[in-house]
Amino acid sequence: MKSTGQVKTDRTIALVGLMGAGKSAIGRRLGIRLGLGFTDADTEIERSAGKTISNIFEFEGEKGFRRRERRIIKDLLDRPAHVLATGGGAFIDVKTRSVIRQKALSVWLKADLKTLHRRVVRRANRPLLLEGNPKEILAALIDERYPIYGLADLVIESVDCPHEVMVDRVVDAIMNYDRSYERTADECGKVGEN
Repeated sequence: MKSTGQVKTDRTIALVGLMGAGKSAIGRRLGIRLGLGFTDADTEIERSAGKTISNIFEFEGEKGFRRRERRIIKDLLDRPAHVLATGGGAFIDVKTRSVIRQKALSVWLKADLKTLHRRVVRRANRPLLLEGNPKEILAALIDERYPIYGLADLVIESVDCPHEVMVDRVVDAIMNYDRSYERTADECGKVGEN
């Protein structure tokens, strides 16, 4: 059912979750629905570095990439409210997660292994999947990351359905979000401290 209520927000909506969860596809449409701009953090990282994500991983390693990612996301969150699609590992980094929690409403698009695998095998630009069996790597990432993604303000099941249905679900969750309980930055760092 399509959301009819008007959602006004002065906070950035930060979409978090594993690769293939739909952060960019849903984020673009969510931005339009909310009358906000859309930014893909990975695109901004590539633009600022003048390299692809794969090249950054190759030449700087994951630690170098995470430093860049942290700096870019912090800068993006200092901008006026928008919809931000973060990379799959962004919310796992305790410092990045803390900044997201302070300056944005975090929404975890949670997808099951079968759905993620079906979506990611279509694209060859996933550096973390190049080191072995993609399904096994995704399963390990789910085990490692899902408890941390669970710290997001909102959790939306990302399923295969029309994108507008997913946008409706996110908008409804935002409209019904109770800000009376928001985790402190301190609470955000307790799981998966880096």
